[in-house]
Amino acid sequence: MIVPYWLERAARARPGAEALVCGERTLNQRELFDAAAAAAGQLLARGAVPGERVAIALPAGVEFVAALHGCMLAGLTAVPIDLRLGEAERGSLVAGCELIVDEPLEGAPGSWEPGAGHELESVAVLMHTSGTSAAPKPVPLTYGNLLWSALGSAVALGLDARERWLCALPLTHVGGLSILVRSAIYATTTVLHPRFETDRVRHALQGGEATVVSLVATTLSRLLDAGLERPAALRAALTGGGPVPEGLRERAAAAGVPIALTYGLTEAASQVTTTPAAAMSSGAARGGPPLFCTTVAISDEGEILVSGPTVSHSALAEDGWLHTGDLGSIDDEGNLSVTGRAAETIISGGENVAPTEVEAVLERHPGVVEAGVFAAEDEEWGEMVCARVVVLTGTVSADELRAHCAQNLAGFKVPKRIDLTSEPLPRTVSGKLLRRELG
Repeated sequence: MIVPYWLERAARARPGAEALVCGERTLNQRELFDAAAAAAGQLLARGAVPGERVAIALPAGVEFVAALHGCMLAGLTAVPIDLRLGEAERGSLVAGCELIVDEPLEGAPGSWEPGAGHELESVAVLMHTSGTSAAPKPVPLTYGNLLWSALGSAVALGLDARERWLCALPLTHVGGLSILVRSAIYATTTVLHPRFETDRVRHALQGGEATVVSLVATTLSRLLDAGLERPAALRAALTGGGPVPEGLRERAAAAGVPIALTYGLTEAASQVTTTPAAAMSSGAARGGPPLFCTTVAISDEGEILVSGPTVSHSALAEDGWLHTGDLGSIDDEGNLSVTGRAAETIISGGENVAPTEVEAVLERHPGVVEAGVFAAEDEEWGEMVCARVVVLTGTVSADELRAHCAQNLAGFKVPKRIDLTSEPLPRTVSGKLLRRELG
C-alpha cells in the first residue's frame, strides 16, 4: 500500500504552520518540506540509490531532520548514528551503509522527482538497540510500523492541530526519532532541543512552548527538582524508558505535571502501552492499555509478548509474537504492569546498557582478571551501572578503570560504582556468571 509523502501532505494542508522549532531557527511546513526535498536531491546526486542505507551522523538539529526526511523522500533507509559512541562502536553501525552523512547536506540541491509516496512495506529507518547482547542489534522499521505507531499514539493521547511536542531525547533512539515522524504525519510542530538541559526544558514548559513532552524518569526528576510546577499548556508528559518510581509519580502529581506512563520498545516503533489521556492526572501506577492497533499477552512464563502492525517483522518469533524479555501482568481492564525484566539489560536514565559489553571493555585492561556488571537502584537514574572487578593486587584503581571505560564506551555505559576485589566472581559449575549475586 502506498500513502502520500507525509511532509508533502503537511506542506499542502498547512504550509504556514510551524513544523520545526530548534533554537533560533523555525521552519514552517512548506520550508521543512523544501529542505527535505533539497536533501533528497543531494543524496541522489551523491550516488545513493533508492533502497540503500544512508548513515546520518549529525548532531540533533535542523540538518539532521532535513537529512532524515530527505532519505524518506528519496526512498532511502536512514540509519541514525549516535555521536556519543566510540569510533569502533560507530564503525560497526555504519557497516552496510552506502553513504555516510556527517556534514549538513548543503550546496546545489540536485534533482528529486516525487514518486507515488511512501510504500508502507518498505523499510524507512534502521534503528539500533543494544538489547541484552554485547553488540548493537539492528531493527528495521517500515513506513507502516511508523504510521500505525503514530495513529495509535494519537488515539491514546488525543491530538490537537496546534500540538507542540518537545523533544529533548536522542534522535538516534526510537523515542526521539518517532516525535519527528509523528509531527510530520500529524502536520504539527516539533520543538527540538539538541540535548536535555534542565533549565532550558523547564523554561520552555513553564513558558507554554509545548503541549506534550517526552521524558524518562531521570529527566522528569530533574525538572521537578528545578521547580517545574503546573505548566499551563502542557497536557501530557509522556514518561517511560524504564521504571517510574512511585515517589516520583507522586511528586509530579503534587506539582501539577500531568504524566502519562508508557511502555515501549524499539522493535515496536516506540509505544506499546500508554496511559489514556483521561487517566493522566490520576497518579495511577499502571502502564495503561495497549495502543489500539497493538495486542499484548503474557506467556506462561510471565513474559510480555507483543504483536500488531507497529512491530518490526524482523523481531517476530516463529509464533508470530515479539518476545520482549520483560515480565509483566495484565489486569481485568487490560492494563499492562511491567514487573521486571527477564533479560539482564540495565536501563539507566532511559538508556539501554548491555552488561557483557561493559565487562568486555573492563577485562581488556591489563590490571583486570575478570569483571561482572550489574544494576543497582538509583533515585536519579532509575538504575545505575555498577561493576565488581577482580584485579591484580595494587595494580589499578576504580577511577582508573572508569577512565579506561570512558575512552571506549559512551558515557552512560561507564560504571558509576566499581567495587574492587581479589576474590573470584560467583559462577555456575559450567562457568556462567551469577550476576544476581553481584549486587
